[in-house]
Amino acid sequence: MAEAQKQSAALSFFEDRYGVDSRNLEHTLGIALERRVEEADLFFEYSERDAVSLEEGRVKSGAYHTEQGIGVRVQAGERQGYAHSDEISVESLRVAASTARAISEHSSQHTCVSVGGTPTAHNLYPVAISPTDVPAQEKIALLEAIDRYAHSRDPRVKQVMASVLCEQRKILVARSDGALVGDTQPLVRINVQVIAEDGRGRREVGYQGAGGRFSPARLFEPTAWHSLVDEAVRIATLNLEAQSCPAGSMDVVLGPGWPGILLHEAIGHGLEGDFNRKKTSAFSDRLGQRVAAAGVTVVDDGTLPERRGSLNVDDEGTPSQRTVLIEDGILRGYLQDRLNARLMGMAPTGNGRRESYAHLPLPRMTNTFMLAGNDDPEEILRSVERGIYAASFAGGQVDITSGKFVFAASEAYRIENGRLGAPLKGATLIGNGPDVLTRVSRIGCDLALDRGVGTCGKDGQSVPVGVGLPTLRIDALTVGGTQS
Repeated sequence: MAEAQKQSAALSFFEDRYGVDSRNLEHTLGIALERRVEEADLFFEYSERDAVSLEEGRVKSGAYHTEQGIGVRVQAGERQGYAHSDEISVESLRVAASTARAISEHSSQHTCVSVGGTPTAHNLYPVAISPTDVPAQEKIALLEAIDRYAHSRDPRVKQVMASVLCEQRKILVARSDGALVGDTQPLVRINVQVIAEDGRGRREVGYQGAGGRFSPARLFEPTAWHSLVDEAVRIATLNLEAQSCPAGSMDVVLGPGWPGILLHEAIGHGLEGDFNRKKTSAFSDRLGQRVAAAGVTVVDDGTLPERRGSLNVDDEGTPSQRTVLIEDGILRGYLQDRLNARLMGMAPTGNGRRESYAHLPLPRMTNTFMLAGNDDPEEILRSVERGIYAASFAGGQVDITSGKFVFAASEAYRIENGRLGAPLKGATLIGNGPDVLTRVSRIGCDLALDRGVGTCGKDGQSVPVGVGLPTLRIDALTVGGTQS
């Protein structure tokens, strides 16, 4: 019932606000299908976003932004015609449909379409009010409290930056197969960054964030943001004592949670349908083959309640799902949107995502993580004679075709004789995604997901995602360091 109510609200929103009803949708799809095409779809979006940031005890910026528009796509074989407009009206729909059809013209044919409400399978984010309806003064009060608390935690904290971002996105998808799907998608995020100084001129940064598809009130609770501030302060002050990282080939232990970003970038993108259809991925044509060590199981799951990367439906109206990509080291599947699934003779997996109405959907990840194993995390650490423990990452670069990656650790430690040693600065992990999967020798029982801050970029588009990982041992990985 809740799912139906949420969808009905999204459908009625566009009809009440812009006069777009089923008759208009059917007429527009009819225009788009006046040539022989495989599929056509209409995408409607109305988004509200606000952000408030604080720096050095003062509100630095505040913004409120609305975005609205339509996109019309027509597919003929591999060819896609796409047109969009920031005006939502019957006339703009007609023009966009004609333009998209012209781009992908094939041969004469006329098809009639009858669209109707298609029930969604999920209600993953039952938020009663829009996050953007929370008064700005409440958000400012939160940021001021964060600033005071961070300075009180350690006298070495010299600067605090914090921000709150809220979004409410309404979408409507009408497809040539008759599906008509709507969704209302809330999203919130809080960021905390502190700069600590040791009195000798050395300054280090600590960052933490959290978010998801839930009410901002959850993040306003002191028990929620206190832990973020404490962690940001801990990392900044810890790195004041960090030593230069040694370089060379050594065993690496990845901590649980956010280090899953390495899995996302180095492996996840290579499992997206478009790269595999075009055979530009290191995983192309390898379904059913061993691509990882025994015990390695990787899934993409867009159905986790309230997670940042979760969706009731993707941006093509396909329900999200749990997709097993690698099972016990064997490649089982790819992430698919409707176009690449059709061309590859596979089923869409609910991973057709776009940044906005002005972009074509692409196969993208939702929440991607490795399942837990059976090893005790402390025993994994004790098994390493000499190596690096990477607890968190700041960013990295990946080549999808080759799988080669470079990742910079924002929190790392030396491992000596099975114990954590001194904190390290400048640790960089260098490797090849498919090769790294074969070097996994121990998998912890402590799977954790990130706090809800992931954003994925692809072809100039950014979408919210989630990552996760249990403690992991990788043998003989190349580590770049700054130790002379």
